[in-house]
Amino acid sequence: AVELALSLKERYGGSVTVISMAPISAKMGLEFILGMGVDKAILISDPTFAGADTLATSYTLAKAIEKLSPFDIILVGQETIDSSTAHIGAQIASWLKIPYLYYVTDVEILDKKLRVKRRLERSIEIYELPIPSLIAVAMKSNKPRPVRLLHKLRAKMEHAVEIWSNRELRLNQRCVGLSGSPTRVEKIVPTPSIPRKKERFEGSDVKEAVRWLLDKLEKEGVSLV
Repeated sequence: AVELALSLKERYGGSVTVISMAPISAKMGLEFILGMGVDKAILISDPTFAGADTLATSYTLAKAIEKLSPFDIILVGQETIDSSTAHIGAQIASWLKIPYLYYVTDVEILDKKLRVKRRLERSIEIYELPIPSLIAVAMKSNKPRPVRLLHKLRAKMEHAVEIWSNRELRLNQRCVGLSGSPTRVEKIVPTPSIPRKKERFEGSDVKEAVRWLLDKLEKEGVSLV
């Protein structure tokens, strides 16, 4: 998402602001992103926001984005690396009442609208969306640029990363963090151990290996149709 944002800035101008909601230890990650060349980095961090599920997290992020309005495009990753729910982008768009699209690989800015390319398993789709919209960038759709020395030095300056607590956002504490999270974990069930049959093909001929594998699957009653 950061790489696509910087690419759009190079093509069309504008500025790039990165927002993350995380513990204060995430500041180092935002310093790295500043080193890539973004204009501004904001870390939303407050004990009040701890324990948030995706609903409370997206609400907090949406309110932070509103505070930065106006904006043209919101770019998010396809999913987070911790829980991989892929909820946050869609929920932010719902709070802000703007369109959204997932699995996007590229964006063009036309006259007051976006032309968006989306990659699915068996097809590539082209959409046009109004401005503003939220775009969830597909995983591995681009290669992030390296950190530049000049940007890295700027990132290490005092207060390069802005820290926003609830003093800046002034959100109702019943709507954020654990208090604002309707999700409750009732029970955690361990993954059952499943015995697996192991067989190994010895050889280097690919066609022979495929025939061997198909024969084994057929004997096990596995249908490939």
